[in-house]
Amino acid sequence: MSSPAEQRKLAAIMFTDMVGYSALSQRDDKLALELLEEHREILRKIFPEFNGTEIKTIGDAFLVEFSSALEAAQCAIAIQRALAKRNADAPTDRQIQLKIGIHIGDVVHRGGDVYGDGVNIASRIEPLAGAGGICVSMDVERQIRNAVETRFEKLAPTELKNISVPMELFRIVLPWERKSEVRSEIRRGEGHKSAIRERAAAPTIRRFALIGGLVLLLIIGFVWWRTALPHKNPVATSPNPESGPPQNIPEKSIAVLPFENLSRDPDNAYFADGIQDEILTRLSKIADLKVISRTSTQHYKSTPENLPEIARQLGVAHVVEGSVQKSGDAVRVNVQLIKAGNDSHLWADTYDRKLTDVFSVESEIAKAIAEQLQAKLSGREEEVIAAKPTDNLDAYDAYLRGLAYTLKTAQIMANALNAQKCLKEAVRLDPKFALGWALLSQIDAGGYNTATLQPTAALRAEAEQAAETALTLQPKLGEGFLAKGNYYYGCLKDYDTAARYFEQARQFIPNSSRIPESLAYIARRRNQWDQSEGYFKEAERLDPRNVNVLTQHALSYMSLRQLSDALRKLDQVLDITPDDADTIAYKGAVALGEGDLPKAWALLAPLRVSAADNIVMRIKIYGAILRRQSKEIIGPLQEILRNSDPSLAYANAELRFWLGWAQDVDGDRAAAQESWRQADSELELFLKDQPSNYRLLNLLALTNMALGNKAAAVTMVQRAMAAVPLEKDSLAGPQAIEVLARVCAVTGNPERAIATLQQLQSLKAGSGALAVPLTPAVLRFDPTFDSLRNDPRFQRLCQEPQ
Repeated sequence: MSSPAEQRKLAAIMFTDMVGYSALSQRDDKLALELLEEHREILRKIFPEFNGTEIKTIGDAFLVEFSSALEAAQCAIAIQRALAKRNADAPTDRQIQLKIGIHIGDVVHRGGDVYGDGVNIASRIEPLAGAGGICVSMDVERQIRNAVETRFEKLAPTELKNISVPMELFRIVLPWERKSEVRSEIRRGEGHKSAIRERAAAPTIRRFALIGGLVLLLIIGFVWWRTALPHKNPVATSPNPESGPPQNIPEKSIAVLPFENLSRDPDNAYFADGIQDEILTRLSKIADLKVISRTSTQHYKSTPENLPEIARQLGVAHVVEGSVQKSGDAVRVNVQLIKAGNDSHLWADTYDRKLTDVFSVESEIAKAIAEQLQAKLSGREEEVIAAKPTDNLDAYDAYLRGLAYTLKTAQIMANALNAQKCLKEAVRLDPKFALGWALLSQIDAGGYNTATLQPTAALRAEAEQAAETALTLQPKLGEGFLAKGNYYYGCLKDYDTAARYFEQARQFIPNSSRIPESLAYIARRRNQWDQSEGYFKEAERLDPRNVNVLTQHALSYMSLRQLSDALRKLDQVLDITPDDADTIAYKGAVALGEGDLPKAWALLAPLRVSAADNIVMRIKIYGAILRRQSKEIIGPLQEILRNSDPSLAYANAELRFWLGWAQDVDGDRAAAQESWRQADSELELFLKDQPSNYRLLNLLALTNMALGNKAAAVTMVQRAMAAVPLEKDSLAGPQAIEVLARVCAVTGNPERAIATLQQLQSLKAGSGALAVPLTPAVLRFDPTFDSLRNDPRFQRLCQEPQ
């Protein structure tokens, strides 16, 4: 039982210790005392902020008590942050570095002092923290793991003096620390475990500690000297331009890696993504910087191990890492700027704000980073960085959710529909949200162009209205000009006007990879394939790991029948997103184009067909048809249609056409006719609202061809050719010509079929109406052309060019 003079309680104990103080005292006692007093002044201002009670000082050390482990940890982090900021501008010989140890346990207050295991263990943990570090016991880590914004790094089980069993200890990884430095400090701490002693130890032991401290200072000095030496830039020696970015990396270049979501709710990941995107967007509007687009950086972890290699892959000199913790109406953002060449920390800060103030945080961070990189900002750029996109937090939240869907790798209908839904909600909540209107327009125009969304007149009108609204609200909004360009490109096929809007957008968002990407699409439709190649390369410099850009570049090569180049690009995509089904399907298409059916089927067979992913669907079914072994896919297709989502009506109708073809190749003519009749009736329903949708017209031509409706088939394909005339669209135009060749071959017009195939073969860019290039090898296998097999002219078309 404790005496009246004693008080026993559960408390969190923090020990701090200045690194190298004893050695400095022997070398320069005046400086040592000056730094000691400065360190005490800094710490004593911080302790009360976290309800810390200073028990005593022991030379250069503090013993502080807290009522909770969380307050102790938050205080320790605040101390190390304050010292890191202070040391950033201080010469090496005037640095103040601390080690901090924290444990929670029973303590006894007696005579103004405190005793017990809580104190003893904390004092023995502290030396393991390393300079600038914080080491905590497992008991502390359990209580704070979900309450602080940092990560924890577990140390090896450690034997502490007079503690009977090894303890599990953790080091708090501070946001501004680099991992390599943390591990180095841990290794040094573990290497000197045998030197850890109590402060009241014998003088002999103190002498050994002094020697160890001097050795440690020498090691740090040597490491600093080595770091200060000029190093060869690993990028400059990159032997293969395709394996990485350009060799000359601008000093004012930066990539913003995904921000880590430290919120308790993992569903808040979209919010952390949004904070990262807003910071990146602001930086991308500074012409003096090279900023890598988010579509490239999103494939990395928040705090990756191999930062120099990642910087090499992205072609940048600097990297930003960060974390976001959202709780109720409060948000904490940690951010740090790192020089990638030597993995050194240049700047870091933590922002604790209310959600209503989150936009100012994004602006402050972008401006601070620009200042660190010494980027020159025009007056307009300063205004853009400080701009607040909306005053409505609910609208902003809906916008961030919609943005998250647009960044998903798989461009399937469900993602487009969800993005559209979220963005409509965003602009409903705030009709003056210009950025929301611009993104909604881009989703609509992209969905209209690719038929990911139903390309109706209503959708086209919505895309136009949303883009107009964005520019009316903000006449100098770069994203608004981009949206207007996408509308003219995707909805009206007016490529000259689209190009002018894209060039206008470049003035306001100079680092946007979307601009050269969009110009690449325009150039290839204009039959300017060399210019398109140049634009693709420019886009890849700004966005080297954008899988959509790389995939479209591969599809350009497929159109040009440059199959080995296409395969190289697709392999780049798989290096970024391994096992991506669409990319594997495209590799299968390349193998089909080469006539290697076994290789193609090895790639395609494991892929799951669904109505929502028409890329995999088309290529896999067509691969089975070319093999004349379609029986095994008929059952799965029927199952998909039995459980189909009504919202995917167009995709389901297309799937019925393919099912009919598979059934016909399998010999079940009656079933095939029924599938084609259903497909035709379902597709006809879309024709009224989509009279110029060349994809729909091509599909209706093929369906009527299969049903034996020659006149209707020819009419549909002629309408498709009028919608995308070859002289105006060298990418889509050949697709309608291919469909015409198929219709003529099946409906008994071999002369026109062969003449049309000869025309296709003479074009620089070939077709791919069925998502596979119509190469000589494909002609040899496709059952559509069986009626032409004995014609010598067709046989010559099936021969590979010499």
